[in-house]
Amino acid sequence: MSEEKKLRLVFMGTPDFAVGILDALQESIHEVVAVVTVADKTAGRGQKIKESAVKIYAQAKNLTILQPEKLKDEHFLAQLKDLQADLFVVVAFRMLPEEVWNMPAFGTINLHASLLPNYRGAAPINWAIINGDIETGVTTFFIDEAIDSGKIIAQEAVKISNNTNAGELHDELMSVGAQLTLKTVATISQQTHTVIDQNKFERKDFKTAPKIFKEDCEISWQETVENVHNKIRGLSPYPAAWTKLRNTKKNEILLVKLFTSKIIENNGIGLIGNLQEHSDGILFPCNNGFICITELQLQGKRRMTYKEFLVGNYLKDWELL
Repeated sequence: MSEEKKLRLVFMGTPDFAVGILDALQESIHEVVAVVTVADKTAGRGQKIKESAVKIYAQAKNLTILQPEKLKDEHFLAQLKDLQADLFVVVAFRMLPEEVWNMPAFGTINLHASLLPNYRGAAPINWAIINGDIETGVTTFFIDEAIDSGKIIAQEAVKISNNTNAGELHDELMSVGAQLTLKTVATISQQTHTVIDQNKFERKDFKTAPKIFKEDCEISWQETVENVHNKIRGLSPYPAAWTKLRNTKKNEILLVKLFTSKIIENNGIGLIGNLQEHSDGILFPCNNGFICITELQLQGKRRMTYKEFLVGNYLKDWELL
C-alpha cells in the first residue's frame, strides 16, 4: 500500500457531532485549511448571539472560519477556490450546490450517521432508536446532487441496546465516525478507495430520517409500552419526548418532558387507574400495560428524578391527559 499523502482539507459542519470528526482530522497528518459553518444567529430571551459548536472549536484551534449566508455567493466561492483544497469533508451541514461539492480535485465526502441507504435525512440517530432498531452505523460517501444518495466509500456498523438513548448513540457514532472518516481520507489520499452505488442495494424497504419537530415528540399513550419506551429514549436528551399532565389540585395543565424510562417485568398489568407509584419510578399507562418513568421535567422546572418529583407532589393530584 502506498504511503498516505498529506491533503489540504476544508471541513463543513455545524453541531457537536461534527466537532468530534473535525478534531480527529485536525490531529491527523492532514491540514484543515478552513472551516465552513452556519452564520451566527440570535437565540433566547436576551437575543444573545449563538455560535455553532464547530465555530467555537475552530476558534480555539485558530482555524480559518467561513460563514456564508448563501453557498452560491461569488465571494464565498472565490474564497473556497483560493484555499486550493484537495478534499472537502462535510458532517451535519446543509445541502451543497454543485459549484461547491464539485470544486476540489478529490471531490467532497460526507459522513452520515446511519448505514445508508437506510435513514437518509436529518435525524438518523433519533429515528433508528424510535423505530426499535438493534443496529445502525456510520457511512462515508461522495456527495452528489441529491441528499445522502452519493456513492458509498465505507461503512461501520454499531449495535443498539434496548436502553441506549439518542445521546449515548450520538457519542458512540461520533467516535466511530471519526475513525471511519480518517480511514476514508487516507484511502482517498492514496487513491485506493472503492465505491458502491446506492442504487445497487437490493433492499427496497429502507427507512427515512426526516427532521423532528415538537409535535413529533408528543407521546401517544395508545401505543404499546415498547413503542413508548423507544420513543422516549430516541428523543433523549434532546429534543425530549413530552406529554401533558393536569394538576387537579391547582387546576392547571402542564407540559412534562420525559427523559428516561424502563420496561418493568410485569408491565404493571393488573394495576388500574392513572399514574401509579412504583419502587423504580412512576408508572404511566400505555396500550398494553404500564411504562416506568424515572426522569422527567415539569414545565418551568429543572430536570429531576422521579424521587425528586414525588418529594413535592402527590400522584393522586396529577392526571394524564
